[in-house]
Amino acid sequence: MLPQTPLPEDSPDVPLAVDLDGTLVRTDTLHENLLVLFKRAPWLLLLAPFWVLKGKAFFKAEVARRAALDAASLPYHEELLAWLREEKARGRRLVLATAADRRIADAVAAHLGLFSDVVASEATVNLSGARKLAKLKELLGTFDYAGNDGVDLPLWRECRRIVVVHAHAGVLKQARGLGRDVHRVFERPATSLRVWVKALRVHQWAKNALVFVPLLAAHKATEPSKLLQALLAFAAFSLCASSVYVLNDLLDLDADRRHPTKKARPFAACTLPVSTGVMLAPVLLLAGAAVCLLLPPAFAALLGTYYVLTLAYSLRLKQVVMLDVLVLAGLYTVRIFGGALAVDVPTSSWLMMFSMFLFLSLALVKRLSEVRRLRLSNETSAHGRGYLAQDYEQLASLGAASGQVSVLVLALYITSDEVTALYAHPERLWLICPVMLYWVGRVWLLAHRGLVNEDPLVFALRDRVSYAVGLVCALVLWAAT
Repeated sequence: MLPQTPLPEDSPDVPLAVDLDGTLVRTDTLHENLLVLFKRAPWLLLLAPFWVLKGKAFFKAEVARRAALDAASLPYHEELLAWLREEKARGRRLVLATAADRRIADAVAAHLGLFSDVVASEATVNLSGARKLAKLKELLGTFDYAGNDGVDLPLWRECRRIVVVHAHAGVLKQARGLGRDVHRVFERPATSLRVWVKALRVHQWAKNALVFVPLLAAHKATEPSKLLQALLAFAAFSLCASSVYVLNDLLDLDADRRHPTKKARPFAACTLPVSTGVMLAPVLLLAGAAVCLLLPPAFAALLGTYYVLTLAYSLRLKQVVMLDVLVLAGLYTVRIFGGALAVDVPTSSWLMMFSMFLFLSLALVKRLSEVRRLRLSNETSAHGRGYLAQDYEQLASLGAASGQVSVLVLALYITSDEVTALYAHPERLWLICPVMLYWVGRVWLLAHRGLVNEDPLVFALRDRVSYAVGLVCALVLWAAT
């Protein structure tokens, strides 16, 4: 019998086994499946403890069967994929080897068309660690292995060549200490402070400045104790809102990844792990609740209502035509009401009516921009929304009308008895009406031209004219006081 000739170092005859979670895709498919299940049928999660009692593989299978994760929308490691395509072109046998459920693994393999074999967890066998190693030895004999985590160390210890993909520094150090050939390293990008700021949507905290409106309207902004209460209310709303934004992004992963701009959000792009978001959302909520301990109980109750309403919006209400924009407008108005409760000043019905109509108009600007994108891309409906491309004209007329009505409410307020009690020169307030008519009309004109960001707040924060309008309104209020 002739001695076996060793294979050349770059031989394509040695199969390459590739892990899925964290390696081929920049996420954990089990975590994403659980989020999909929570969004579609949260009551099914009550069965999760019973599934776990039957084993981890059974748990994965039940979640995967009910969630039906879309393989096409997963965030793949493009640099790794490009290399795998090169290896495939060289004639190399590629094997997808994962502890994820077979439904997911088969869907990914079918979508990519790169793998000749798939080994994955079944309903009774969780293919992780030693089990995966035994299966690959049985199927392939000698193989190279691409992984990303400490659980892959047993496979790296036995394989011919090691491929490390986006691993933490500690894991990479362990891999290099195994005495094997570390053939390729796909470096893990650093997570910058900017990514965290983007995940928390810190720029959206500007909306919470509405809590100061009742304090300013009551002319009590010079009282230090009330100003401190308003600042605490701002902090509570900001923490709670960030919790909601994180949860919303987690529940909207699939829709965001299909969106031209939202796909860059940290959790959709997996610049932050989904598991981090799952921990971050309750921590932010608890921090907001802790701040509420320094404020009146009525404020805490309102903040709880705000959170429940935003959660309902994320889970279902944003898919209901018109109800979604009414809820968004209501959430703005709740902030004003919360500010009144925090500083203990009466709530003005005029202020509530004005804010409801104005913010309904801005919410419709947001939807109009989404529908405009549908029309430009020749699509008929928005993913995860109830609007159609043909709704463009109706949304535009409703939104512009709502903005004009808000100015009408402002004009009626100026003629009311409340104004004469608060302002020495109430007639000067009339100057605000044409300024507001100009701003609302300009926003809608630019929205028609496609020049307004989907979030009108982001547009206003970057728009010099909006700052000028705000300054003019502030000067008029000062002159009237």
